[in-house]
Amino acid sequence: MDIELARTFLEIVRSGSFMAAAERLHVTQTTVTARIHNLEGQLGCRLFVRNRSGARLTTNGEQFAGHASQLVRTWDAARRSLPLPEGAGRTVTLGAEISLWNPWLLDWLMALREDCPDAAVRAEVGERATLNEKLEQGVLDAALVHQPDYWPGMQVEQLMEEKLILVRDAHTASPYVYVDWGADFRRQHDSAWPERARAGVTIDLGPLALRYILRYGGSGYFRTRVVQPYLESGELRREEAAPEFSYPVYLIYGRHQQSAVMTQVIEALRALVSSEGAAPK
Repeated sequence: MDIELARTFLEIVRSGSFMAAAERLHVTQTTVTARIHNLEGQLGCRLFVRNRSGARLTTNGEQFAGHASQLVRTWDAARRSLPLPEGAGRTVTLGAEISLWNPWLLDWLMALREDCPDAAVRAEVGERATLNEKLEQGVLDAALVHQPDYWPGMQVEQLMEEKLILVRDAHTASPYVYVDWGADFRRQHDSAWPERARAGVTIDLGPLALRYILRYGGSGYFRTRVVQPYLESGELRREEAAPEFSYPVYLIYGRHQQSAVMTQVIEALRALVSSEGAAPK
């Protein structure tokens, strides 16, 4: 199927009409109509009902929307990875949640320069749900996440068990900053600290919350490896009597992705984790 047919279909869905889609795609409305007729002919069903207010998806159109989006994403990923750079045997696409790019994804990429010099590497940082979706679609080869979504054919490997500890600015512990580390953390935190479940400042990005406290003062929960340099320098202090929370890190990849190159890529990460003193699970 011509990928432009799927792009045109998705543009109509986004814009709400054939005319608006034609303007955004810089083609005539006749071209848009012809593409949709072609697509409907290939699928053997109607995708849109047109009226004065625009275009409405049929039940079949709603069903096709997810497939069309996946087709376009997969095609775009293929275009980005091909042709291979000169001397490269394969492109490997790795992902990580925002909170895991530093240091784990960064160190992983550096390790691959020595362990897999023939592999062309692409890296993506994003939200857990997006990474899991791309992995399932085959757009990503492997990803680092804190909470995997399971699906058939998925391999899940716990790499380490990080801790979230309460730290405070060296001069002032106020305000308490609720750093939102996800559903599991919220459940544990709110049970242990019900009086802090409604904080005056809530931030769902760890690096931003840390910068906030370092600049303006306050306290909050952070990963031990991230705050260790600030504890050693005296910029932050640890609240010893506060509870700790578990924050595991998982490597996820599809079983169908197994290959000699991917084995090297995964082994490089395992070696990195072991060298950091966190024994793989």
